[in-house]
Amino acid sequence: MKFALTFIAFLAITSAPLFSQTADEIVDVTKVFLKTLSAEELEQISLPFDDPGREKWTNLPVGLVPRPGKRYGDLSEASMLQFHRVLTTLFSSQGYLKVTSIMKLDDVLNMVYDSTFSRGKISKEGLAQIKKLDWEYGNYYISVWGTPDIKEPWGLNLGGHHIAISLSMADGRYSLTPLFIGTDPAEVRITKYAGLRVLSKEEDYGFLLINALTEQQKKVATLSQKVPGDIITSPSGPKRIDDYYGIKASDMNKEQKGLLEWLIKEYVDNLEHDGAKRAYDKLLKTGIDNIYFAWIGSYEARSPHYYIINGPDFMIEYDNVGFDNDGNHIHAIWREKGADFGEDILKAHYLGHKH
Repeated sequence: MKFALTFIAFLAITSAPLFSQTADEIVDVTKVFLKTLSAEELEQISLPFDDPGREKWTNLPVGLVPRPGKRYGDLSEASMLQFHRVLTTLFSSQGYLKVTSIMKLDDVLNMVYDSTFSRGKISKEGLAQIKKLDWEYGNYYISVWGTPDIKEPWGLNLGGHHIAISLSMADGRYSLTPLFIGTDPAEVRITKYAGLRVLSKEEDYGFLLINALTEQQKKVATLSQKVPGDIITSPSGPKRIDDYYGIKASDMNKEQKGLLEWLIKEYVDNLEHDGAKRAYDKLLKTGIDNIYFAWIGSYEARSPHYYIINGPDFMIEYDNVGFDNDGNHIHAIWREKGADFGEDILKAHYLGHKH
């Protein structure tokens, strides 16, 4: 009986809203991180919240597009230790390992090109041009916009090759959208890291779903066009996806819907538990049946392919082409509609406060 009462109490606690609690934790851990910085570093990393640069992002290497803020690789070990505490507060273990593995993958990519050169498959000049792109584990930039606070608006960004993380917060609510992740290579095929696949399930679950459809369903889901060279909603221009394409979940059977949920959760579950729960509960409120799934390209791995999952409240876009047209370079993004860079949170804040 005592165990039963304890378990019921546990359920009551875990079912209570934890969003504000996590917001407090994010504020506290970011403040501790900032205290590890020197005065010069703090000046580099701190930017005005209303600076339009807060809403600018790119997945390109820093050798092509410089980032604002402080370079991660130039931090002291004490600051690095504390910044990882920031990441583990924002993300689940799954999300944290993806982010840090993408950073590490830049070092692996350098090894891949060095090995490719040693095998005579790339010229010395070609290798030198690639090195100028300046990707490596340390070449990610941290910026803090405004002052970390539970009530007043502020934000934190981490940007570099294949990572664009944008935290926005106000009034105890926070947003991590848009959230961009990518991998090159998607599958490491040479060097001692051969076989490594950092974003494996984003790819695998996509193939599981498209190949679980009947031939007629596949025809509905598959768009007859060339695989895009990148995600369509990239930051390179005012590109938007306003219409719904492909097959609607209401036209899927139970097993197919289950696979669709697996694929969606692979993105949502990158967030820390209560952030993921809030996002998924919002999705369930408008209904799985109202989500559309569309596919372009091959139904088999190691060939170019693309998919989009589009619902009333969110959108997931995934593209895998590769420079050799071999399906080995992933770009993927999770967006909550009307919430990019905390748009909904900030609107509510400014309506409720005099500024």
